[in-house]
Amino acid sequence: MTGGAIRSIGAPGPKRPYVHGFVADVDLGRALLHAACMNRANENQPAGAVLRVRIVFGPGLMLGPGKADLLALIRETGSIAAAGRRMGMSYKRAWMLVETMNAMFREPLVESVRGGASGGGAHLTEAGEKVLGHYRKVEERALGAAAPEVDALRALVRDISGRE
Repeated sequence: MTGGAIRSIGAPGPKRPYVHGFVADVDLGRALLHAACMNRANENQPAGAVLRVRIVFGPGLMLGPGKADLLALIRETGSIAAAGRRMGMSYKRAWMLVETMNAMFREPLVESVRGGASGGGAHLTEAGEKVLGHYRKVEERALGAAAPEVDALRALVRDISGRE
């Protein structure tokens, strides 16, 4: 396992949002991290734990792995519907999350174009790219910082995999 130091994030407050997370396996790649976060981890993958970071800015104002993954998939697919399908959610749910994020930040994170001859689509705005980049950096730093404590916690967890 990789090393790192855990740091106290401090008490939540107006200048320091509350950061919520669970245990992590910093040696898992982003693909396994995403799959485990989505409760779709492959049985053949190494047993591990996943760090999930949710930044809560206030009541109903939060950014976590689901919204970040939705943003990343919108960037990749150019479509809110396609991004939602890839995450196993309805178009209505994906659109609601986009509307929530667009209202939460000073500038919209996603712009969409209605269908028509060109078929419509969606893309991240400059603000969307910045928000996604900052969130991924927080995620990366949290994974690195928590490694020793996660290893210690994992050593204390009962084997629930059924494998010896």
